[in-house]
Amino acid sequence: MSRRVIRRTGTAAAALSLSVALVSAGCSSGSDGAIDYAVDGALFTYNTNSVAGAASGGPQAFARVLTGFTYRGPDGQIVSDRDYGTVSVVGRAPLVLDYEINAAAVYSDGKPITCDDMVLTWAAQSGRFPAFDAASTAGYRDIATIDCVPGQKKARVSFAQDRAVADYGQLFGATAMLPSHVLADELGLGDGGVTTAVQTSDVGALDRIARAWNSTWDLTTDTDLKGLPSSGPYKVDSVTGDGAVVLVANDKWWGAKPAAARVTVWPRGADIQDRINSGSFDVVDISAGSAGTLNLPAGYSRTDTPSAGIEQLIYSAQGPMAAPPARRALSLCTPRDTIARNAQVPIANARLSPTTEDAVSAAESAGEAGQFGVANIEGARQALGNQPLTVRIGYQSPNPRLAATVGAIASACAAAGITVTEAAGESVGPLSLRDNTIDVLIASTGGAPGSGSTGSSALDAYDLHTGNGNNLAGYSNERIDGIIDALVVTADPKEQARLLGESGPILWADVPTLPLYRQQRTLLTAKQVGAVSSNPTRWGAGWNMDRWSLT
Repeated sequence: MSRRVIRRTGTAAAALSLSVALVSAGCSSGSDGAIDYAVDGALFTYNTNSVAGAASGGPQAFARVLTGFTYRGPDGQIVSDRDYGTVSVVGRAPLVLDYEINAAAVYSDGKPITCDDMVLTWAAQSGRFPAFDAASTAGYRDIATIDCVPGQKKARVSFAQDRAVADYGQLFGATAMLPSHVLADELGLGDGGVTTAVQTSDVGALDRIARAWNSTWDLTTDTDLKGLPSSGPYKVDSVTGDGAVVLVANDKWWGAKPAAARVTVWPRGADIQDRINSGSFDVVDISAGSAGTLNLPAGYSRTDTPSAGIEQLIYSAQGPMAAPPARRALSLCTPRDTIARNAQVPIANARLSPTTEDAVSAAESAGEAGQFGVANIEGARQALGNQPLTVRIGYQSPNPRLAATVGAIASACAAAGITVTEAAGESVGPLSLRDNTIDVLIASTGGAPGSGSTGSSALDAYDLHTGNGNNLAGYSNERIDGIIDALVVTADPKEQARLLGESGPILWADVPTLPLYRQQRTLLTAKQVGAVSSNPTRWGAGWNMDRWSLT
């Protein structure tokens, strides 16, 4: 899944534009081309690269608002977005890539899209400047230099020796790049000021840039939309009082115009069945079971597909679950077989190879995972030395499936002297672990209520790398770090299997997380909406939102 790259040719793009034009011609004038789209997470930030933002509904909402050199297609494959620009390989050892942004590319505020935006992305996610609250440094940490003349549309990206990232197509893709000129203007740095600060290692300026990157793009009803310029077919028109984001066609977009004039993106709520019954949701893209058993009225279609994310228990780095014996005890008494059976899926054992289901990923779970298949009450007691333990397990609510999961864990683990209390809430997420308001988070990859996956196992694996922002368990193991660093530059399946086989015993001994099952996705589509398809990554069905059309 993660290695394949598709390039959109001029002929294919022309054919796609023609088909969209034919479909759009049949749109109902009464509907004004407006579509209502429900997603997994809350919509509180424009920045989907921070720890909280990566686990929000932002990737699903903004895949066609903040575009990049690539995006993830319906099978999770990397697709080149030539509307944005092109990428050329000019060196292999070390890996050197030339990026060129489309000459016509401008933000919705009229400012040109330049290589300065790439420099900001790298600075924020390289790990070299720790004040940035970035979710992950995967891939960007291996870039040695970015040659960028401020204000220009070309950049040369050179990777460190022997650090040729196999999934380099994931970098500088959809939702990865934010408008650097917004921060430069806010901080009074002048044109190209962000790039200059990075190139001159201006520590003071970089600290101010990082703090602004962390907070500038929060979404509220009072948000100044001038700070949210778009680089895609849609732009943000407003933020509603109930947390929805209204997107409208971007009149500065230089590519094919979006088929629907307006898309309102809604965070999933408790009223989802009522909204479906009333026909006020046109597209619903959520984790299976998170809204209970949905009854579909006439006029809707449903598809259920596996995501690339793993639903899991993520243990806190502080409090009662910081100690390995406690993590092991709760893992041992958790009835993974019952939980997976209730979700109607197999148990998942992958931590470093979550996006694949083949012999390579099987190497990671051979042997050791078996002891955690069914609830082992005596083993849990022994791990705790027959001492009691109280654990707060949280998840983003409402979510009937995860509520049942917590109930199953509480019931099984009580016999081992472990008291489980539910700590669910609408705002529960990755920061809840950091803030010590919960001890365990049930979520998918990176702490997301949705898929959470980048589509690349090697990049997803960094959520267990020392110091990574979305390493919510605070896990640190030098050998695991080495394995993860090796996987990201390894394309040989035999070597991948060897590395994963080595990681398995370590991770099952330390249990920083407990994988439960591959998160399944449910996509509901009103029959009058065309061109909607699922996606196993964190961008979900929103990956081609600009092609959706009402007929």
